[in-house]
Amino acid sequence: MATETISACTGSNLLQPISEITNLPLDQVNFVVCQLCALLTAVWFRLYLHPSKTSPFVRHVVATLLGIYFALFCFGWYALHFLLQSGITYGIMILTGVEHMHKYCLVVALGYLSFCQITRVYVFDYGMYSADFTGPMMVITQKITSVAFEIHDGMARKEEQLNQSQKLLAIRRMPSLLEYFSYNCNFMGILAGPTCSYNDYIGFIEGTPCRHRDQETKRKTEVIRKLSTCFFSLLVFLSVCKVFPVERNIDDDFIATTPFYAQVVYLYLSMLTTRPKYYFVWTLADAINNAAGFGFNGYDSEGLPRWDLISNLRIMNIEFATSFKVFLDNWNIQTAHWLKRVCYERCPYNPTAATFLLSAMWHGAYPGYYLTFLTGIVITLAARAVRHNVRPYFLGSPNHKFVYDVITWAATQIAICYTVVPFVLLSVGPSLKFYRSWYFSIHIGCILLAIALPVKPRHLRMKEQQSALQPSQETTDSNSNQKQKAT
Repeated sequence: MATETISACTGSNLLQPISEITNLPLDQVNFVVCQLCALLTAVWFRLYLHPSKTSPFVRHVVATLLGIYFALFCFGWYALHFLLQSGITYGIMILTGVEHMHKYCLVVALGYLSFCQITRVYVFDYGMYSADFTGPMMVITQKITSVAFEIHDGMARKEEQLNQSQKLLAIRRMPSLLEYFSYNCNFMGILAGPTCSYNDYIGFIEGTPCRHRDQETKRKTEVIRKLSTCFFSLLVFLSVCKVFPVERNIDDDFIATTPFYAQVVYLYLSMLTTRPKYYFVWTLADAINNAAGFGFNGYDSEGLPRWDLISNLRIMNIEFATSFKVFLDNWNIQTAHWLKRVCYERCPYNPTAATFLLSAMWHGAYPGYYLTFLTGIVITLAARAVRHNVRPYFLGSPNHKFVYDVITWAATQIAICYTVVPFVLLSVGPSLKFYRSWYFSIHIGCILLAIALPVKPRHLRMKEQQSALQPSQETTDSNSNQKQKAT
């Protein structure tokens, strides 16, 4: 029975020979092959179903049907959860109205996702860290909730109640059923995302000039560059990851015989070699969208077109991050945007803790996820305290700033590795064993820093910044008035 269930999860058995030759799980082989097919399909979609040649209706239908086909190939009939989750939440939006739809959709979409994650983890294949149907559901959940909140902003709230970002993202009319399914299940993003704005997606499908550009030369260069990054990331992951297994961090002999400084170095290397897997998946997903003509994001300071509208990571900024915040801002970018827009900006109490909790629930049912995000709250508070209280003393000269950057880079990398070990180990026992081997030192240190270096609440800091700007603004206005009088 278990074998049949796992087989159903992997979808088609057509690529079983490739799985046996490469010694990779069939679900991973199906996923990679479907993404490569999606890349080729994206080129065809842009050339033959360009907005100048084809109606939005045809583009929506083709994008949706292809997405459903790829999902069925990868995950078998489990892919029907994508349609069911989307269908239920669309019904909620129609029946409940714009006043409360965002709350109901958040609860139902997240609850449906959590039910599927708990079932997969505790009924079928606990600990099998591989591709599964709940991965795409995580992205669809983001899209469902984003649309619900943006419709609420556009149709139930007054313009003056919205911040600048909410004004741009607000949806002013109810999407049709086809538009909704196309947004959630199109072939470019159904397997690995990333999440994008509904307005941006509709602008791409319809060819709206202000949201879509077809800069052919730069687009080709970007796609080639991202595919090169994918190839290099996959090569590094396949060749180096097994050399530094994360599980060795909790091996009794390793802990007993290895000096602590060597354990720190190994921790960094073992976690460093797990990241190329995400670099490969997310960069390939970005390249697929770019190949279809989606992802244009205006022009840079030199007037060159940018294709990073839905990019999910900035690798160099991640590897050389000098603060916990900088790392998080450049890792899984679209998820960070979703958490900010759905939770952080709207939560009246403890938005940081609420955002980490929502992120943990969204990621899944493994206890290690919750340990990671609880640790992340403590480290975030400590990092914020250090930045506000210590950093100003190092800004006096370039040399001092360089020393500060080197120290904070090392501290950030170790803190990130320490934080995400439970995310990889998944279970409570191994995770606590790792933290005990480090004597919970970073937890304790961060708590002490957060207590010893208090940071003013965000709303007080904002008031101080506004009051500091007012005198300079008054001076500017006074000078302007004097010039007008003199004239």
